[in-house]
Amino acid sequence: MSKLEGKTWTWETVIGLEIHAQITTKSKLFSGASTKFGALPNTQVTLVDVAMPGMLPVLNEMAVEQIVRTGLAINAEINLYSVFDRKNYFYPDLPQGYQISQFSDPIVGKGEIEIKMDDGEKRGVGITRIHLEQDAGKSIHDMDPSFTYVDLNRSGVPLMEIVSEPDLRSSAEAAAYVRKIRAILQYIGSCDGNMERGNLRCDVNVSVRRKGDPLGTRCEIKNVNSIRFLKQAIDYEANRQLNIIENGDKVTQETRLFDSVTGKTRSMRSKEEAHDYRYFPDPDLLPLQLKKSYVDRLSAELPELPDQKLLRFVNELGLSLDVAEEFVFEKEKADYFEPIATGRDAKLVANMVRKDVFGYANFHSINISDVPVTPQKYGELIDLIVEGDINNRIASEIFILMAKTGKDAEVIVQEKGLRQLSDTNELEVVIEKVIEVSEKQVAQYKNGNQKIIGWFVGQIMQKTKGQANPKVVNALLRKKLN
Repeated sequence: MSKLEGKTWTWETVIGLEIHAQITTKSKLFSGASTKFGALPNTQVTLVDVAMPGMLPVLNEMAVEQIVRTGLAINAEINLYSVFDRKNYFYPDLPQGYQISQFSDPIVGKGEIEIKMDDGEKRGVGITRIHLEQDAGKSIHDMDPSFTYVDLNRSGVPLMEIVSEPDLRSSAEAAAYVRKIRAILQYIGSCDGNMERGNLRCDVNVSVRRKGDPLGTRCEIKNVNSIRFLKQAIDYEANRQLNIIENGDKVTQETRLFDSVTGKTRSMRSKEEAHDYRYFPDPDLLPLQLKKSYVDRLSAELPELPDQKLLRFVNELGLSLDVAEEFVFEKEKADYFEPIATGRDAKLVANMVRKDVFGYANFHSINISDVPVTPQKYGELIDLIVEGDINNRIASEIFILMAKTGKDAEVIVQEKGLRQLSDTNELEVVIEKVIEVSEKQVAQYKNGNQKIIGWFVGQIMQKTKGQANPKVVNALLRKKLN
């Protein structure tokens, strides 16, 4: 639990999150317009999306299925009866003058997520509800100094808002919670979790209090779209509120924005409450009545979830917990690793993939799925290591050539003459030459310095241009030196 050390008291940060996740569907929540990313402005818009008179919404069945699956994945209550409401407010990119959302009767009720901190502590975070709603459009302020432009491509895109209880007590806990939610959504395919595109973004409610006191006045930080920014925003806002209170003033309840350049939050508008939106049931949409058999079928069809995969990677593949978590909670890492590890030495595969593939993706700032060497081709490279044809270091060099040329590992080995030298007769000649000119090191080995064997291996690898088989070299070396 994170604590704020003030001048006179020890303070506690209280955090609740509202995660807005764009639901994976081909069309919008109430129209047939496409949800594909990257289209030219206002090219994916129907008469429903621009709120032309007489246009009626038609509910997207896939959006309902995806939010139910999400609720099931976090063991939340699925409400068989739910209602769509109109949330009334004015904004230039909200053509209707209201947002179709849910308030008192959402599709998904209470649930809980378990998070684990770096020190191994586990704790539950309550989910208040998950409700279905339509996204607004996008206001563009930087195309003209005098005008704001509006792009309605995003207007009507289906969102699910995942509302947590105020159970989080630090920015680290909030980050762990978002990572866990994001992984679950990606595993079940209800949201791609792309925060850079805004497909998953957070509204963060932050307040401070003395431990044991009632909840303090909260401020909401809107539309935080990275985990790093989430942590920075929470830490800054908590300290800002603490300074206000300890200077004898009161925190004003308001909505704020986080500036990633300055690392500070700034005031946006006064914070609205539910009554400000004048919620009422949407007269154009009937209440949604689900059948229990429908929910049971979706539950039975859920794929393996992150916690289940984590246990399997540790218990069946023998990975350490830390390494397994690195793979599991970034789905594209697990998707790359698992096909290679199946039927092979999972620990060897994990070490090599982390070094080569993840290193390559980080260096080139690309997604794992965009690495130009497929899991199948990388598995063939691993097989050459296991068969003794190449060692780990040469394998990494071959991987770079595979990524650059698109050639298979075996082809590169043959073209470059990289096959590992395992012939004992050839290696004995090299070993004897190294021993002859290394009297000092030989004496150290004879006097009990076993670690000096690594120096000999290094000399031999250098003379064979890295192609000597380390296992064979070690065996022959010890035999000669003894």
